[in-house]
This record gives sequence, C-alpha cells and structure tokens, in this order.
Amino acid sequence: MDTKVMDDVIMRFKPAVHRFWKRPAPIITRAEGVYLWDQDGKRYLDGSAGSSVVVNIGHGVQSVIDAMYEQARKVCFAAPHVFSNEPMLELGQLVASHAPGTMRYNCRSWFGCTGTDAVDSAVRLARLYYVHTGKPSKYAVIGRWRGFHGNNIAVAGIHGHTLRRRYYYPMYVNFPKIPPAYCYRCPFEKTYPDCNLKCARQLETEIRQQGQENIAAFIAEPVVGAALGAVPAPPGYFEVIRDICDRYDVKLIVDEVMTGWGRIGYWFGIEAWGVTPDIIATAKGMTSGYTPLSATIASEEMWQVVEDTGHPFLAGHTLNENPVSCAVAVEVIRYVEKHNLVERSREMGEYLLSRLKELLEFDIVGDVRGKGMMCGLEFVKDKKTKEPFDPGLKVAARFQAEALERGLVTFQCTGCVDGVMGDMLLITPPLVITREQIDEMIEIMRETMKVVQSQVLH
Repeated sequence: MDTKVMDDVIMRFKPAVHRFWKRPAPIITRAEGVYLWDQDGKRYLDGSAGSSVVVNIGHGVQSVIDAMYEQARKVCFAAPHVFSNEPMLELGQLVASHAPGTMRYNCRSWFGCTGTDAVDSAVRLARLYYVHTGKPSKYAVIGRWRGFHGNNIAVAGIHGHTLRRRYYYPMYVNFPKIPPAYCYRCPFEKTYPDCNLKCARQLETEIRQQGQENIAAFIAEPVVGAALGAVPAPPGYFEVIRDICDRYDVKLIVDEVMTGWGRIGYWFGIEAWGVTPDIIATAKGMTSGYTPLSATIASEEMWQVVEDTGHPFLAGHTLNENPVSCAVAVEVIRYVEKHNLVERSREMGEYLLSRLKELLEFDIVGDVRGKGMMCGLEFVKDKKTKEPFDPGLKVAARFQAEALERGLVTFQCTGCVDGVMGDMLLITPPLVITREQIDEMIEIMRETMKVVQSQVLH
C-alpha cells in the first residue's frame, strides 16, 4: 500500500467508540480542582463532577495519586478468589465506620467495579437471603418509574429509565414499578403534604397486588439523578417506605451510587431521612473517579445467612476488590474526613441552590431542585401548564453544548415526563468548589440560557 493511501486510511480510522457518534468530544489532557483543560488549552469548569456526579474531591489531588502509586509498587492485582489484600480490609473498616444508622459497625462490604455491579450484587444478595431462609418464592424487586440503577441487561428490568430500557425489552425480566416521588409533576395530581405521601404508600398496594410471597426487595435513590435531574424524595417518604418493607418482609435497597460519600450533605444520602436500609449500592464518589470501584454494603445479619450456607457469594468476578482501587478509596474517604467535605456539601449546597433559583427568571426554566451539592433544573415550554418541549428540540442537549462552548461542563437528562419527554440538567460540581467558582458557573449558565431560550421560544 503506497504512503498516500495509508495516510488516507489512518485519517479515516476510528480506533475507539465514544458514547455519542456525532457530538464533539474534546480531548482532555489536564485536570485540577474543579477545572479541566483540553489539548488546545481551553479550560472547562466541571459543573457535574466528571459529567456524571463522580469527582467529589476534585481533580488532581496529590495524596490520592500518591496512594495509587504506592499501592501499585506493592501489588496491583490479587485474584479475589485466591487472595485478600490489606487496602480492601482497611476500606471495609472505613465503610463500616460511616454506614448509616444501625448498619454502623454492623455491616460488611462486597467490592466490585461499577455502580451497576453494586446494584446487581445487591439484588443477588436479597434473593439469596430469602432462598436460604426458607422463602424461595421471594424473588421480584420493585423499582420506580423514572429511576435509574445501572446499565446491564438484568438491571434494566428493575429500573424505570425508559430510554435505557426500550431497545432491550425482550431480553430482561420486567419487574414491577411504582410511580416516582416527584412533587413537581405529582403522578397523583396532589400537593405535598396534603398528599399523605401517596407515592410512598403505593408500595404497599404494589406488594399486595404482586403477592407478598413474591417480593424480595424495593430499590430507590434518595435523590433521583439521571432520570429526573436531582429530585429528592419529600420529607417522610423513606420513613413510610421503611415501615412498609418491615411489615411485608421486604428488603430495602438504597441506590447511593450518586448520593453517597457526602454528595447531599451526609455520608450516605438516606441519612437525611433518618432511615437504615438493609442494603446499599454505592460507587462513583467512593473513589472520586480516580479508579473504578463499587461496594454493596449490607447488614451483618444478611451476610451471615449466606456465609452459614458455606457457598461462595457468586457475583462480580475478576477485578473485584482490586488493591489499587481500594487504596484509592481509602485515601479519598480520608480526604473527605480531613477537609470536612460532608459538612461543606451541606453548606455550599444551600448557596448553590439559591444561585440556581435565580435562573427561574427565564421563561424556559420551570423548576429548580436538589439537596446538598446535587442540584438540577427542568426546562418547560410553558411555566403555568408545565408543558415540556418537543423532544425533537433537544433543549437539554442544546444547553449542554452551548455551555461547553463557553467552558462549562453540565449533565443533560431527558425523559422526566412519561419516560419520553422532558428536559433536565444535573448541576453537581465537586464538593471542593468555592463560592466564587459557583458564581462563575452561574454566570456561564445565565449567558447560555439566554442563547437557548432565544432558540427554542419564538
């Protein structure tokens, strides 16, 4: 092949697959604090902590890099079906010390790679628990519409994110779901608190209709992320859920993949409701995105039932409990402790939410919501009726692209209305962001909002 032909092949060669086929993907070459720089030297303010609520402690923290290096010098990989490792055991102790309620120092953690892994393992554990306690008919997991719990085929049958389910519909077990706790668009057309938390009480109805003997668990996010754009459950919601689960012998799985590790002003988001779950699935902020790692945390009582059988817990596989990732998680948690980032998240979150609410002056912003440093807003065509935009306009995607052009990373979401309409943004910067940097972010959002509003309202 001559040189000219070879050069042409190389120019057309695509060596890797990006998430989106046509959306520009700047190549990032450096990151520090709340900022990233691409190969052309352009700076971006990370308004979404890695674009998907990950980098809680900010980019480029030297102590985490050092911990990664020091562990890599000792051992990078130890086959989990043969060996244990010191970072994993230390991490297990740290997790137990911060676990919510009666789980504190009364739980064990199973370490995987991703949030999807953590949810998958949580569901497996709930099933095994009932098989080994003489109730093998209990297998189904109730989820919520407009909830998202991961991206494998099995988990797609549990979560209620329509756009991520529809192409794979024939391939998974389609478990039952209840409506979301979504006060802005209450599925029951009621108003809190006069609603008497009907959205929570719907769980009891669903358990009865499906048969108590068939239901193993209920899963929910304390603050719904990708599927609803930072919608917290209302006060009292999880207290009602916990009571229903107890009365019907159903395990409560809380998805803390986004909300854990200080994101909403508590070590675990469920603490905001004063409730102890049976199982927690968590990832993302546990390593702040420096390496992949997840955890399935469950009560000692549940793990003991499985241990007593003598059979191994068959979940995850080769890269479970990776020593380097566990060492990173230990240092990240220590960093959060040292710098009081849980408390900071609560305090700075109030400022962030107050500044975001200023954007309600725009005609296309219908709602601003959130808890701690997990905030979001929803776009509407008509504020009075809450009519969403035509999905074809891709309003949230437009905003994300325009904001990126101006040096701000945001996280666009869709599907809050019946799973097929509705545009939202997640605004979830690293917990180390300053007031001045929040002000910088809001100014970019304000300029972006002017442009997008002029494009979609005529």
